[in-house]
Amino acid sequence: MGRSRKKKPLLERVVISDVAAEGKALGKVNETVVFVPLAAPGDIVDVQVTKKRKKYYEGRPVRFHHLSEMRSEPFCEHFGTCGGCKWQHLPYTEQVKYKEREVFNNLQRIGKVELPDINPILPSPEERFYRNKLEYTFSNKRWLSAEEMESDEIIENKNGVGFHIPGMFDKVIDIKECHLQRQPSNDIRMAIRNFALQHQWPFFDLRAQEGFLRTLIIRTSSTGETMVIVVFFYEDEEKRNLLFDHLEEKFPDVTSWMYVINEKANDTITDQEVKLQKGRDHIFEEMEGLKFKIGPKSFYQTNSQQAYTLYKVAREFANLTGNEVVYDLYTGTGTIANFVARQARKVVGIEYVPEAIEDAHLNSEINNISNTKFYAGDMKDLLKHDLFEKEGFPEVIITDPPRAGMHEDVVKTILNAAPEKIVYVSCNSATQARDINLLDARYRVTAIQPVDMFPHTHHVENVALLERR
Repeated sequence: MGRSRKKKPLLERVVISDVAAEGKALGKVNETVVFVPLAAPGDIVDVQVTKKRKKYYEGRPVRFHHLSEMRSEPFCEHFGTCGGCKWQHLPYTEQVKYKEREVFNNLQRIGKVELPDINPILPSPEERFYRNKLEYTFSNKRWLSAEEMESDEIIENKNGVGFHIPGMFDKVIDIKECHLQRQPSNDIRMAIRNFALQHQWPFFDLRAQEGFLRTLIIRTSSTGETMVIVVFFYEDEEKRNLLFDHLEEKFPDVTSWMYVINEKANDTITDQEVKLQKGRDHIFEEMEGLKFKIGPKSFYQTNSQQAYTLYKVAREFANLTGNEVVYDLYTGTGTIANFVARQARKVVGIEYVPEAIEDAHLNSEINNISNTKFYAGDMKDLLKHDLFEKEGFPEVIITDPPRAGMHEDVVKTILNAAPEKIVYVSCNSATQARDINLLDARYRVTAIQPVDMFPHTHHVENVALLERR
């Protein structure tokens, strides 16, 4: 016998009072906290509970009795269904206030260390079209809208290209217009979609693992260059050439046309060969006269303009004189390392992904930077006394770890290396706070600067300066 599924309650007239972690709004019912997406402080709303726990509920809004004065009108027709840009109903000025508060709360609550005043958050100058990379999925079972499901009309064409619906791996919303990336991004996606529909090419079926068109990656740069990568499930040279010939004619300014034949079960292309159809196999990003080569698999901060702001903050906090040995941990393609190299005696970059380190070497070469050294491998294995003996002990460490933060062994090594300063760049202030707590024995936080890279989402970057006690 299956477990009996109790009907979850409908909570009526819940007053939304705040915004909590992960951008969900928050209300209370008889002292029990209720987390609700797509609501705003000041809303009065009926909530259908979807998850019931001892200390809290999670639910979705089903009826608004009163709309908050704070609300702003969402600008995207896909808002509420698409999993991106979930904060469009909050004015951007309010979004950044909540982000700044979250950084401070995490550092205070989890860090449990003495903190300086937090610098006001640096908002993104662009609230839309700020991303330089988007990935779309082709699906033969697109998400049907409520109107489509309720209508008697038989829907023959269920093909779509867009983003996955949150929590449903095989459902994709067919995106008409996305406000995240500059043109020609939207036009290219629609051109491929329409051409494939016209030729009746099969869109991918994630469950059955069949179909021709799988995913589409579009990268743009602030220099005006564009890279398009089309991922097919199997090779069909005739169709592939037909598609690219059509696209090249329509979009003659695209710098790089590339493709992948991905026959495996998942969509990642990190382990796949990316082949060049036409043009260059890379585009360039530029920052303060420095050029950065972006390949199909390169990591680069997705908001180019704010990446520059973020790196300027890191450089300012490091306050280099030209005599220092700097270690740049989790260096990626060496962007920060190359960005600060002019002000340092030597920069040593360490990164797990070997391809990224190849890019980092290249980026130094392109810019005639000769005082950088790069190592590929696991941080906790590489960052040891032997390396310090060989390359010099760090006066400054800049660290920009993934969301999970730094491994405890890495924190211990940093403490043993005892640099004068640590500049900690983080995309997750909760794990940053945990690591700062571990460093507190020898370091105090002397400056905090949140930087917003992702308008209309709850994500926020934070830079903390730690100085030796």
